[in-house]
Amino acid sequence: MIRLLQSRRPVTTPRPRSVGSIKPRLDRFTATRRLRSSQYIAIDKKRSTESKRRHQANRIRISLAGEAPIERPAMDRRLLFLFVFLFLILASPLVCSAAKVSPLKLLSLRVRPSFDADRPIASQVGAPCTTDSDCDAWLRCSGCDGEQGSCVRIRPQNPRSKGRDLPFNEYSWLTTHNAFSRQGAISATGARLLTFPNQQDNITSQLNNGARGLMLDMYDYQNDVWLCHSFGGHCYNFTAFQPAANVLREIQVFLKAHPSEVVTIFIEDYVRSPNALSRVFNASGLMEYWYPMNQMPRNGSWPLLSTMIKHNHRLLVFTSVKSKEASEGIAFEWNYVVENKYGDEGMNSTSCPNRAESSPMNTTSKSLVLMNYFQTTPISYVACTNNLSPLVNMLRACHHFSAKRWANFVAVDFYLLGDASEAVNVANGHMVCGCDNVAYCRPNASFGTCDMPPPPPPPTPPPSSPASTSSWIPYYTSSDSTTPGFNRFSQVITITVLLLLLFITF
Repeated sequence: MIRLLQSRRPVTTPRPRSVGSIKPRLDRFTATRRLRSSQYIAIDKKRSTESKRRHQANRIRISLAGEAPIERPAMDRRLLFLFVFLFLILASPLVCSAAKVSPLKLLSLRVRPSFDADRPIASQVGAPCTTDSDCDAWLRCSGCDGEQGSCVRIRPQNPRSKGRDLPFNEYSWLTTHNAFSRQGAISATGARLLTFPNQQDNITSQLNNGARGLMLDMYDYQNDVWLCHSFGGHCYNFTAFQPAANVLREIQVFLKAHPSEVVTIFIEDYVRSPNALSRVFNASGLMEYWYPMNQMPRNGSWPLLSTMIKHNHRLLVFTSVKSKEASEGIAFEWNYVVENKYGDEGMNSTSCPNRAESSPMNTTSKSLVLMNYFQTTPISYVACTNNLSPLVNMLRACHHFSAKRWANFVAVDFYLLGDASEAVNVANGHMVCGCDNVAYCRPNASFGTCDMPPPPPPPTPPPSSPASTSSWIPYYTSSDSTTPGFNRFSQVITITVLLLLLFITF
């Protein structure tokens, strides 16, 4: 191209002048610069602004030195590809080690399929998907951290649909931890919230999606009872979400619209004002559905769920303050419930230790079992993987350590991520009909009669802790799903190749 430009646009070299004169030197330098500029004009148009400045400075340096420009030889394309290929082979063991994925396992992973109009879409639970439209009605597509998604149920199955009427403590319910702490929420104080969210949607959506247990933190604030995600027992404007009455009215609207549903509220109670909780519940209209504390069984079984619905005792409320049983008639949680440790300490699937306030998990005189499974610091993409097979593994561990009792309440963060509903279906399957999942209970059949084997496992990463050899620990496994290590591996390789090509080209 340079020769083509020279042939079409010949440049006349200025007539040499006397060596002893300064002006001829300047003219010759100027002419040389113009010649170089015309020769490289076609190349400069394709260069970036930074590359132009670099090459122009190089040409000026060459001109001042009186040397001919050095043309960079073009590298053979096949040699370039060979070099990149060899680099990847040599670097892959190090990258795989950093990403915690075996190169041999990498070869066995399936490529993520693409869905189009000509291909039949997924419909069954556990089938691969990319969007909710790939799944059948009442299913959604759930995938964690860029992994292959799978179809999961939008909400837990109603265990009463199988025709068996059991006591309240022989069912399991999906429970949302810090149910009021929603992503994108704006404080009613007008201040910016400086706290970690635990859920993705509001209370009404949680109830519509099958959550029947709600964990709420209540504080004294602005001469009222507020929902706060705070510390030190005090609520601040940057930790205050909204007055508790707003959320309680949402619950009242739901119970009124769904006369056969039962909701349980667990209050982390920091309210010190006398009778403040009683006032806010009365003002919200929830006393109509209140389960009287004096009718709650501390020992033994609860009434049938149908009996509770018939008497409209469809709201159970527990407080963390023991004195409020006598002062306000609100049940003290740990007189009725055993609860495992919350946060990082309670996420070891080889044990299920009780939290400090609770009796040991195998205390059968406490008729309800609450299982926490969420991190101390809520992170959505971590909760997504936790809400898959690790949650079911923890459910089975707590069943083992709770005197062979399945959890009545399964509390999680970001319940819409992963498949928390599946853990509830597993617990209900064992309690309602003796099957591995309530979806396979045969309606109105004898205990232990199942229609088909357990459902296929959803894709999940390998568990973070070593699996126990006991038969009650492992449940779901997935040998052919994409792992987070593979995602990191592909990202590192892509970035490395791009940087390598840029280095060789420029």
